[in-house]
Amino acid sequence: MALFGKQKYTIVRLKKKEIPDGLWTKCEECSETLYNKTLDENLKVCFKCNYHFTLGAYERIAMILDKDTFKEYDKDMASGDPLDFKGPKTYKEKLAADQSATGLKDAVISGEGRLDNKKTVIAVTDSRFIMGSMGSVVGEKITRAIETATKNKLPVIIVSGSGGGARMYEGMYSLMQMAKTCAALAYHRKAKLPFISVLTNPTMAGVMASFAGVGDIIIAEPKALIGFTGPRVIEQTIRQKLPPGFQRSEFLLEHGLIDMIVHRKAIKTTLSQLLDYFS
Repeated sequence: MALFGKQKYTIVRLKKKEIPDGLWTKCEECSETLYNKTLDENLKVCFKCNYHFTLGAYERIAMILDKDTFKEYDKDMASGDPLDFKGPKTYKEKLAADQSATGLKDAVISGEGRLDNKKTVIAVTDSRFIMGSMGSVVGEKITRAIETATKNKLPVIIVSGSGGGARMYEGMYSLMQMAKTCAALAYHRKAKLPFISVLTNPTMAGVMASFAGVGDIIIAEPKALIGFTGPRVIEQTIRQKLPPGFQRSEFLLEHGLIDMIVHRKAIKTTLSQLLDYFS
């Protein structure tokens, strides 16, 4: 209570209303504060600057395939530790941590479903799991999915998002997956069946240098980082400044590495139209 002249005033301190955590997300591109419910309804695309946030593998599948049509392949396949890899964290610890954080066994989900009632085989890598890198399980699941598609005369769609490339924790077991997945796709192409590759941010290194880069049609989301080695490493190696937008979707479309850039909201429609064309 405070006394001013002959009048008494009571000072009341109002408690600041607490806002629950997890309601808002800050855009990584334009710093706009986005309401999560609205962001989810917009397929996790910033409605101010069109920045495409990372999606999990199951979110991608729900976005692309018709509801309740997805049948997963090899769901319980998980990586071993062939090299008994040790570092600040062992490979087993990394696997366990990412399995707990993502609910995935490894960095890819594969299976079959319908896209506008057209049956297709699909595989989606998830960059939240050891950066979507390709170990023996990722390569094996993708190869099996492609072989199933070839056997059943179905198209293949692979959505790639990998900042880790081939997984160093598995050594040559990882590197050989590059050749294995491409060999399976070669047989798929020989059977005159379509493969559509969808590149998201980022798609780099061994993934881009293998199955992601050999699609009959290669689609990319806007502003996705796509390449082999990151731009910073390239600049340090060649000691030259790279051009603006280097390794982004728009730059690569201009230089012929990809066929089209498609906004996330139009991915399903575009894939459906392409499947109609190929069939």
